[in-house]
Amino acid sequence: MHLPKPKILPSLLALSLVACGPQDSTVPGSPVLATSAEASLTPIAQNSASDTKSAINQYCVVCHNEQLETAGLRLDTVDLANIGAQAEVLEKVIRKLRTGTMPPVGIPSPSPEERHAMVAWLESSLDKVAAANPNPGRTETLRRLNRTEYQNAIRDLLKLDIDANSLLPPDESGYGFDNVNVGDLTPLLLDRYLSAAQKISRLAIGGVQASIQSNVISVPPDLTQEEHISGLPIGTRGGVSVTYTFPQDGEYDIQVRLARNRTGDIGGLLNADPQPVELLIDREIAETFMVVRPNGSDHSEVDKDFKARVPVTAGPHDLGVTFPKISSSLLESERQPLQSHFNEIRHPRLNPAVYQVTVTGPYATQGPGDTPSRRQLFVCQPAETSEEEACAREILSKLTRRAYRRPVDESDIVGPINFYQKTRTESNFDEAIAAALSAVLMNPQFLFRVEMAPDNVAPLTPYRISDIELASRLSFFLWSSLPDEELLAVAERGKLSSPEELEKQVRRMLADHRSKNLSTNFAGQWLQLRNLEAFSPNVRLYPDFDDNLRQAFRQESELFLDSVLREDRSVLDLLNADYTFLNERLAKHYGIPGIYGSRFRRVELSERSERGGLLRHGSVLAVTSFPNRTSPVLRGVWVLDNIYGAPPPPPPADVPALDEAAVAASLPMRERLAAHRNNPVCASCHNTIDPVGFSLENFDVVGRWRDHDGDNGPVDVAGGLPNMDDLAGVSGLEAGLLSRPALLADTITDKLMTFALGRGVEYYDAPAIRKIVREAEPEGYRFSSLVIGIVKSAPFQMRTSL
Repeated sequence: MHLPKPKILPSLLALSLVACGPQDSTVPGSPVLATSAEASLTPIAQNSASDTKSAINQYCVVCHNEQLETAGLRLDTVDLANIGAQAEVLEKVIRKLRTGTMPPVGIPSPSPEERHAMVAWLESSLDKVAAANPNPGRTETLRRLNRTEYQNAIRDLLKLDIDANSLLPPDESGYGFDNVNVGDLTPLLLDRYLSAAQKISRLAIGGVQASIQSNVISVPPDLTQEEHISGLPIGTRGGVSVTYTFPQDGEYDIQVRLARNRTGDIGGLLNADPQPVELLIDREIAETFMVVRPNGSDHSEVDKDFKARVPVTAGPHDLGVTFPKISSSLLESERQPLQSHFNEIRHPRLNPAVYQVTVTGPYATQGPGDTPSRRQLFVCQPAETSEEEACAREILSKLTRRAYRRPVDESDIVGPINFYQKTRTESNFDEAIAAALSAVLMNPQFLFRVEMAPDNVAPLTPYRISDIELASRLSFFLWSSLPDEELLAVAERGKLSSPEELEKQVRRMLADHRSKNLSTNFAGQWLQLRNLEAFSPNVRLYPDFDDNLRQAFRQESELFLDSVLREDRSVLDLLNADYTFLNERLAKHYGIPGIYGSRFRRVELSERSERGGLLRHGSVLAVTSFPNRTSPVLRGVWVLDNIYGAPPPPPPADVPALDEAAVAASLPMRERLAAHRNNPVCASCHNTIDPVGFSLENFDVVGRWRDHDGDNGPVDVAGGLPNMDDLAGVSGLEAGLLSRPALLADTITDKLMTFALGRGVEYYDAPAIRKIVREAEPEGYRFSSLVIGIVKSAPFQMRTSL
């Protein structure tokens, strides 16, 4: 049974809601529901403080009183005459009322009109207080660049691509993002930054290596290599393709190792004919090796001599290793054969595969060459020794201005110049610049984003940050990198804080390719796509899962999110889209015919397609599953937290997890999880969580559609959202979420705000978020409207002094 999407089922939107009802509005080029949740309610008399207090006493105090103090919250003492002093508590009340999560099921609840009136009065009253007394919160004075920011900053500062994951340890996450808990710099971390700075400096300058260096490029062991790999020439299969930066002009040994099984035998040696392996530099064949099946059982000799010394110029090059595609016979079968081939026991390789590539060198060096990094760094070249220091000062002045993200003076280059001068007495000009570059990359002004209150600001006082600080906030929000020349120049002129100029810069930066950071870095954490790397389902139950599918899952979601950004679509299209991005591997997995090749392309979907918005993406469905079964609990929590904006509290510490050994695995999922809902301690949350997850049960662990659950018959997808009528399946869940569009926009704004500020969103940020969402509504909640609203908000442009 294929459930239609909410876009083609307007009748599904006539749901019985607690806080809203839909009102159609159309955004050009992006038909969506863009309704204010309150607009469709029957007009009622304006609430007063006494009316609201009476409603709180009637519906809330029964649990939140002096005796019970449920969830550590008392509402019997709330004084609405002094609403500003009660803001933290009342913002919690607003959130619970808007999402319909309180009062709980079985407790008398306000009618939709009463609920709307309560929320409207509380919000308007708190917003007035916030407008009169803005509280922008406080970001940390010092915030270290995390791994992603460091990598992007090096790319933009030196035109050098590095792998920060190999240079720096992982960053701790806070509030769901890794740019929050970044105020510290431990001795161990300092040592890693020092080592990274030295390595990057040598690579950027093309300096003489202290010794021959070796770098290993590993291929994921569960990567199927029977078909074309993206980035390699058409007509090839398998292998690996990377951009590799060679430090100097010279010769490099490149060695290829083939994939082996547990016994050390090379997999896929079924073909008696020799098979060529091609080593490619910039897609040109540099060397060809032959894979020859051994006569005996000893496979150690097969790839022993797969090494070539190749002359390469310094700088980035496309390095590839692949196999020419050998035509294979069509597998005749009534059932589709497995697409994965990497496990030599269950689904063995049909042909040899690459395991790793090692690059060693340089040998016979001929100098640093002409690289993008050197062209970026060396803005002058001294003709004589007497000109060197003046040139060094020019180089370091331009470098420190970009690296420190502000205007610099002589005092800023004293340290780097000292390193330059000391090294120059022992080495050449290039090596001296490399030493100075290392000093810049280790300077706290580069490693940390610094925000200091002006001397004339009194303690605990909100103040506007400078244009220079605003430029860094903006670039690290949209690009996770340094301000570019245009942005920095506008900030230096003091023009960036003007609303017109600020909006102009935001739109320019969103159009820049670096804004893909939002669909990879931000969305990868918001939607938990980073967890795909660790996702590995049970190989017995899901034998057709491999790294190819894992990568395809993530790429589909990133391309989809990027399309919403690039086309400036409504954020509601994240759920309501009638298109997605597929390659052949993913299309076969989803059962969509007519898609061929490794290239991803946009695919328009039929009205009855099982695919479309985020809730139908394999990435989301996989990271919210266990290796051996789906998890309505994980999926329900994911939707409530990341889409609906009503994250359930963590389970009590004294409540044990569900004992799966005590529940028959053959039972339907709904019955297996009944223990949660039958336990009074668990029921209060699981009565909200589980129905959301049940709506997604048509999708299995790896995101495939299923109508039946084995011997248990048709999958039961009856579900629901808080204080809504029952919903059926993913289409019903999408319809329910889209019927409260302001909640979805509010949740996404909340997540974007956390990422933009590098701190958790607090109760005093709520008025700013409501203002952003209200102003974005007339445009149908376009993505740019939310971003521009955040950038123009008080929390983004202001800060509270200590």
